[in-house]
Amino acid sequence: MKLSRELQAFCERLGHQFENPELLVRALTHPSMTSPHRDNNQRLEFLGDRVLGLVMAEALFEADMGAAEGILAPRFNALVRKETCAAVAREIDLGAVLKLGRSEMKSGGRRKDALLGDAMEATIAAVYRDAGFEAARRLVLRLWGARIETVEEDARDPKTALQEWVQANGEPPPKYVETARSGPDHQPVFTIVVQLANGETETGSAGSKRQAEQAAARAMLAKLEKSAG
Repeated sequence: MKLSRELQAFCERLGHQFENPELLVRALTHPSMTSPHRDNNQRLEFLGDRVLGLVMAEALFEADMGAAEGILAPRFNALVRKETCAAVAREIDLGAVLKLGRSEMKSGGRRKDALLGDAMEATIAAVYRDAGFEAARRLVLRLWGARIETVEEDARDPKTALQEWVQANGEPPPKYVETARSGPDHQPVFTIVVQLANGETETGSAGSKRQAEQAAARAMLAKLEKSAG
């Protein structure tokens, strides 16, 4: 199988030339393009998630030999979460070669975190199947790069921090309520309000509910810190 010029250019961005190009094509094929003669990337995504997890767990383990599991876990989650995989996919312009059905293309699938993240994981699995674990490991470490060194900042989860604050003060968990959604279907903006038991509220907006909740929690933590000061 000979790759198109577009896919050859992607291989250069990816930094891997495939002995079995069909693996790459499958990794880039979204389920909306499934047919009796075309496999999608779901099985590869399942495998790639595990390969990525092992590479990151090992990298974090070796980078900080004194860190306890409770410290390593949030760093790990920050590095393997779907948003991070999608950010890496954007850096190599994976969306440009993603094979989508018409409905997904119309809804902006090439820009969606979920689709990009899944395809990134599937691509990692394709490299693993094509050339082995060491090749996949080198690929992941190169693409994730400085993220591994700066992960401590990304691992600070505002929702978890706020949850810990209310528990320490003997209060019930904060409530998160979606109050608005705007923008087109392919690029929505969610607005979330977080409320404490004492009635205090803060608002956050972002392109996903999870990110909007994090933004609201971050704003609430800033308010609490200001009040305490």
